[in-house]
Amino acid sequence: MTTDPRSRRVVVTGMGVVTPIGIGTRNFWDGLVAGKSGARTNDLFDSKDIASHVVSPVDNFSPEDYLDRKQARHTDRFVHFAVAATLMAREDSGITVNANNAERVGVYVGTGVGGMNTMIEGYRTIYQRGMGKVSPFMMQAMLPNMAAGFIARLVGAQGPSEACIAACASSTHSIGDAYTAIKRGEIDIAFAGGTEAALNPISVASFSNMRGITRRNDDPTAASRPFDRDRDGFVPAEGAGMLVLESLEHALGRGARIYGSIVGYGASNDAYDMVHPSPGGTGAALSISNAIRSSGLDCTAIEYINPHATSTPAGDAAENDAIKRVFGDHAYNLSISATKSMTGHMIGAAGAVEAICTLMAMCEGVLPPTINLHNPDDGCDLDYVPLVAKHRQVSYAISNSFGFGGHNATIVLGRYEEK
Repeated sequence: MTTDPRSRRVVVTGMGVVTPIGIGTRNFWDGLVAGKSGARTNDLFDSKDIASHVVSPVDNFSPEDYLDRKQARHTDRFVHFAVAATLMAREDSGITVNANNAERVGVYVGTGVGGMNTMIEGYRTIYQRGMGKVSPFMMQAMLPNMAAGFIARLVGAQGPSEACIAACASSTHSIGDAYTAIKRGEIDIAFAGGTEAALNPISVASFSNMRGITRRNDDPTAASRPFDRDRDGFVPAEGAGMLVLESLEHALGRGARIYGSIVGYGASNDAYDMVHPSPGGTGAALSISNAIRSSGLDCTAIEYINPHATSTPAGDAAENDAIKRVFGDHAYNLSISATKSMTGHMIGAAGAVEAICTLMAMCEGVLPPTINLHNPDDGCDLDYVPLVAKHRQVSYAISNSFGFGGHNATIVLGRYEEK
């Protein structure tokens, strides 16, 4: 390589999404700007025995649009989503993986729970039909690394292949790890992001019984309301987001269109509780500070945040405190779009989808709204872009993801300008 790895810039040249408010980046983006909610009353399974009946599923999705019938049958829905998002991102980027570059291409796909639906189906088979009827394909369908493995085979990537499992921070860590590998000169190209398909009775019942998800059953589209004083939990969702990352040198060398840059990555752990954030958002603040420090920017260069902001009482308050802790008075100059108000919480896919949202916001000069924010909670006095989108040109932004187990991840993104 002719470029010093320590100075390598990393850019995004392709993006693909599968979300409850749109499949494909443009459909997704148009839904965000319009303030569209993907939430609805749960019609996926009988939830009468629990208190929460709101979900945000992906509709009108056929895995056979992206996989042949045999592949679709032998893989889990979380793999279907990841493959679809990857193929969209690959087409969007125009990248070609071949014998000349395959060893310099990595795959990084995060997920929270992996093939949980396949596991549930396996247990059902055992108890209804016996162990001898369990599919021999069950293990390869349910393992959390199978999205990364399948994508590597699909695109022909022979470089590092990684499956990060860090709950809701999974895909932001995956993007951060891919960014780091390219910046160090270990690879030139990466497919990075996350996927989740866990809208099933076990996960939804568990979240409901721990009072983590909303009980606003009479008004599903208004159920996710980050930073609002009447928020009562998140809306469980599913989907995937994948990005193509490249070194700037490589992208320019092939004349690629560039959406933006990844300029920093930070991580931390609350070391406090398995589900509750540390008081005052100290762990989140450390993640944000680490990311900004790694970018070499001053915190005042940041203009926009896509927060984790799931709509839980404790989580939103902690993140709000973290932002104020890191940015001080500059916090009041920031714009903050809590897009889970529209998509719901896609767990392991959330960070990747929100990174794509952040890049689109910088490209378009439009910041999506935080819908349902009618009455900001006490202390939530920042610019959360309430109710409607706003026009603002942004040069640098951050995207936050904070997960169960205290896992925190933040990436810093920059608008790309040709020089």
